[in-house]
Amino acid sequence: MTVGTDPFAEVAAACWSDAALAAGLLAIDPAGLGGVWLRAHPGPALDRWTALLRELMADGAPVRRMPAHAADDRLLGGLDLAATLRTGRPVTERGLLAETDGGVLVVPMAERMNGSVAARLAVAIDTGTAAVERDGVSARHQARIGVVAIDEGRDDDDAVPAALLDRLALAIDLRPVDWRTVDRGVPETLTKPVVEAARRLLHRVNVDEAAVASLCGCALALGIESLRIALLAGRAAAAHAALHGREEAAEADLQAAARLVLAARATRMPADEAPQDEPAPEDKDASQPEDSSEDPAEPGTDTPSADQLLESIQAALPPDLLERLATGRAARQSAPAGGRRGEEGVSRRRGRPVGVGRGDPRRGDRLNVVETLRAAAPWQRLRGRDGGAILVRPDDFRTTRFRRNSESVTVFVVDASGSAALYRLAEAKGAVEMLLAECYVRRDQVALVAFRRDGAELLLPPTRSLVRAKRSLAGLPGGGGTPLYAGLEMAAALAEGIRRQGRTPGLVVLTDGRANVARGGVGGREAAVRDALDAARRIARAGIAGIVIDTAPRPRPEAADLAQAMRGIYLPMPHADAATLSRAVQVARGDPVGRRPAA
Repeated sequence: MTVGTDPFAEVAAACWSDAALAAGLLAIDPAGLGGVWLRAHPGPALDRWTALLRELMADGAPVRRMPAHAADDRLLGGLDLAATLRTGRPVTERGLLAETDGGVLVVPMAERMNGSVAARLAVAIDTGTAAVERDGVSARHQARIGVVAIDEGRDDDDAVPAALLDRLALAIDLRPVDWRTVDRGVPETLTKPVVEAARRLLHRVNVDEAAVASLCGCALALGIESLRIALLAGRAAAAHAALHGREEAAEADLQAAARLVLAARATRMPADEAPQDEPAPEDKDASQPEDSSEDPAEPGTDTPSADQLLESIQAALPPDLLERLATGRAARQSAPAGGRRGEEGVSRRRGRPVGVGRGDPRRGDRLNVVETLRAAAPWQRLRGRDGGAILVRPDDFRTTRFRRNSESVTVFVVDASGSAALYRLAEAKGAVEMLLAECYVRRDQVALVAFRRDGAELLLPPTRSLVRAKRSLAGLPGGGGTPLYAGLEMAAALAEGIRRQGRTPGLVVLTDGRANVARGGVGGREAAVRDALDAARRIARAGIAGIVIDTAPRPRPEAADLAQAMRGIYLPMPHADAATLSRAVQVARGDPVGRRPAA
């Protein structure tokens, strides 16, 4: 594939080349590799990649698409309700996992998958079977599958459950790829006959101990703690070697495996260790011959060291890894972006269906008629069913469980004291206005608490109204003492009230941390600081997420201590404008941003 000098086109071409290669490797060994973690948005790139995978799969190998919110009976199989009622005895049916045996299961919107479904898929990948023990049915079916988990999330925080991600060898990103790049096609060497030949050769490919050690060392340097991922990298190296007709994994195979398996999972930048001092060649004892057998990865072999692998995949590391490390997000690969979508809560009537269980419709639970009949069907002969009527007892009632995301409310706590108050308020005003525009999309709300002189004031209750935000901020005077305790106490009380209403609060505190008004409006810096830290610890005990933005001209320890007491994120932002402040809040909350905020 030929590209121009446009750097964006070059990045897109590299991403598409890796994506096509990943499709080929998965077609060679779907069950052994476990699958692909595919970050992509709906569009031509995703459609073309899926079509390519279907083209390269073995003849007869199924490629199934998992429906959204698939229940256990659809995944694992279970009681065939119609056949059971017709024959009067339990009749089982195969589920989606068994139907996909020997092929690939495509899971759209994997970032919204609940833990129980992820566990079912993980067991199938680990054991190659799908076992069902429900509704009086006990069965076990072969389910040797690979999974394509399509992560359509807007941000880079990995919301796909960790139990599943840990079993998917390949990780690729199609988001930079556009239709122009897709139209260039795939490498000429990636054809179905080549993949079929590689599939036959795979069982003869050898990945020696030195190669496995290099991959493990590379994973460790990138902060990847899962041993399973390193072993899957070895499996990917074997598939890559088979694709190129080699029976022994070479350096190119290890580099491809490190790039496709390890790079996207990095949680830290590799340490730049200084090389140890070695004696000069003339200082060595010439009478002692070198023993080349001590290190299997010595020069002269085709196995690169872990350092060489790291150097070869440097360009494939996530471009925002430093930013994610700075805000503590790189290690939270399986946590949903709660700051953006809000916390999840159980609901009886509304939200996403997450399963079926015993329930009582008289308590407001939504009756699931099909599952209720399925639970009652095996017992009809014992209950003496007469004619076509189905006898249902209270123990048979099955209800649908729902889960919905609560609304997020960002509470700005603004220090309006001192000579720089007007400047800080201007920043807060710009940040609130920018974030309010995003709230229309996310359905989030914003509140504003200001503190000055001897107390705090709620300027803006939770709202999405941009007009109200402007009006509240415009008339606030600045100056006076710094009653930090009062501001934090009011913000904590507001956040707890928000939580009781079923919404998710988060605090953004803009201050230099130099409190000088204590509890009750009494002066004294020492007491004021102590009271402010007590209020911050209350916020931490309540489990309220907090961000402290240090607005001092130079970062000060007082604001850092406050963030530590809150168990929140500390961001020194001297001389920050509204746009920079808005980006910092977005990064700390897990929202997508264009670049790292200035510090």
